[in-house]
Amino acid sequence: MRLTLVLVLLVCACVTDVAAQDHPQALAFDARAAERFAKLALSCAVKEYPNKLSHSLNSDADVASPRKLTPAFFGCLDWHSSVHGHWLLVRLVRTFPDASFAPAARDVLRHSLTPENIAEEAAYLRAEGRASFERPYGLAWLLQLAGELREWEDPQAREMYAALRPLESAVLDRLKAWLPKLSYPIRIGEHSQTAFSFGLALDYARLVGDSAFADLLVSKSRQFYLGDRACPLAYEPSGEDFLSPCISEADLMRRVLPSAEFAAWLSAFLPQISAAKNGDWLRPVVSPDPSDPKLAHLDGLNLSRAWMLKGIAAGLPRGDKRVGAIRSAAEAHQAAGLAAVTGEHYEGGHWLGSFAVYLVTERGLAKNTR
Repeated sequence: MRLTLVLVLLVCACVTDVAAQDHPQALAFDARAAERFAKLALSCAVKEYPNKLSHSLNSDADVASPRKLTPAFFGCLDWHSSVHGHWLLVRLVRTFPDASFAPAARDVLRHSLTPENIAEEAAYLRAEGRASFERPYGLAWLLQLAGELREWEDPQAREMYAALRPLESAVLDRLKAWLPKLSYPIRIGEHSQTAFSFGLALDYARLVGDSAFADLLVSKSRQFYLGDRACPLAYEPSGEDFLSPCISEADLMRRVLPSAEFAAWLSAFLPQISAAKNGDWLRPVVSPDPSDPKLAHLDGLNLSRAWMLKGIAAGLPRGDKRVGAIRSAAEAHQAAGLAAVTGEHYEGGHWLGSFAVYLVTERGLAKNTR
């Protein structure tokens, strides 16, 4: 009852910070700014409908509601958005443990991440006919959630991480079985893209000390991307992208290659940057209809480009002349991306907050990324 009341109050109180929309780059990321993103996740974490299932049925017995099928991650429209919505809450409570939203966030996490719920999630993932379920995007975000909980020095976090372990193990088993069989990279701008998910998974593997998994990811990254040249950045974006194939690949390879080797690789892969004097070589995009679930992806593209550009700049040697142009583009994308995180439309509101938090908390720039 308490959880329901808290969520109702938060949903009713969820208003957009106009100043943050107009000038997000001018604001420090503090607890007040974080509350705007926390409210987006809190408003959808236990919102079962509308729901977009990615569900394989083997018999009539598999016909069930989202809450029954995946009792931990049934909200926020789809499984992967629910997973990274929970990651958002963990990340923000870790960052601002005394913020006004922290008690409600802890309540949501406590109700979702129980041993009983996670046991059913793991059984669902391991069931027949689900070998490709949420692979690789949702699985990579689940590993990010596990890594965030593992790092958090908090008694409740330790309990939740212990509860999450069976699903974490199921995800690792699935990815470790899939990667050796994957013959080619997936270069699209949506969920199936390999470069983005490899980056999340590699950060996780290094964080938890899983050297075998890290080595597998590095080996596949080198196999798929080391020989790439002249990425056709002018072809981007496709109309429904929320990830850039070119920029995502570069952000992955700065995790894989030593700094000097990465700098040389980047010269051949994105020669467009070398001639740039500012951020005009890569400009932010505009969603033509934020209420359309696919067209709203372009708002997320600005956010993901922003954090990946920051990652690319951080991966270059000190004094590299391209850093200024890369950071200039990152700042423009960050301003455009954060301005679009309003929550006005559920089509974007159920997931854009997670991308915003990943960006502003610089999760991808943690010390374990290479």
